[in-house]
Amino acid sequence: MAMSMKRPMLGNRSTKLVQPVCKRRDRADTNSHHYRVTLVTPPPKNLGIHCLPSNTQCGETVTVSGESYIVSGVVYQYQLKKGRYAPSAKKLEVQPTGRYILNMYLDSLLPDS
Repeated sequence: MAMSMKRPMLGNRSTKLVQPVCKRRDRADTNSHHYRVTLVTPPPKNLGIHCLPSNTQCGETVTVSGESYIVSGVVYQYQLKKGRYAPSAKKLEVQPTGRYILNMYLDSLLPDS
């Protein structure tokens, strides 16, 4: 049984792309960027796209949907377009604060070899 995919009829309606909007709290904070936030504890869970400062680094605490997380990784992806690399995606890998502290404690118990 073959299934066919039909494209929706648009007619006179225009399609809009949904993009998150960074609301400026004050004029000094103009360096905000959209990050895809992923919870890395198994199984990985997508927390959505959030507006965070552009200088977000590993070890920083971020608040997403009222929950506190610590950034464990920052990924910038680039794509080759017309002979030049252009930024295509920004991702944050986060862990819950309690999980991060527990991992740090357990790492300190292991002997250095």
